[in-house]
Amino acid sequence: MIPEKVRRILTENDLVAMEFSPGSTPTSEAAAQQIGVQIGQIAKSMVLKAKTGYYYLVICPGNLRICNKKAKKIIGSRVRMAQASETEQVTGFKPGGVCPFGMDNLDILIDERLAQYQTIYPAAGNDASGVAITFSRLQTITAARVVDIMLDNH
Repeated sequence: MIPEKVRRILTENDLVAMEFSPGSTPTSEAAAQQIGVQIGQIAKSMVLKAKTGYYYLVICPGNLRICNKKAKKIIGSRVRMAQASETEQVTGFKPGGVCPFGMDNLDILIDERLAQYQTIYPAAGNDASGVAITFSRLQTITAARVVDIMLDNH
């Protein structure tokens, strides 16, 4: 079930969540297969924790990994992946279903590589959902800062 906060933001922006059987889209690979798109079109939302204790949400292509060097340069501090419990605490969503909509307590970064796709698919708040959206709309709705944060050779 799509969380009410997410449903409200989607409705306000004339977007519709795709819903699948429970637990069917917990990874980028599974989500791409379920939706029928390339893995890179899955806009995975990952939480990084800076050494300062601050958290960042990174929206990135499902087929790439975050580059720690680039992340440190962008954020200005060493970072690590947030633990599952930290991710759920700061976003309200469990890993595999983290949704970038309505995150007003986090700085949001979106990797520029997602812009190469006409349509990308972030999760809608659970591990059985996706939302078809363009890069520019996702960037606008989330007020994400466009960055180059992924490893180049994957």
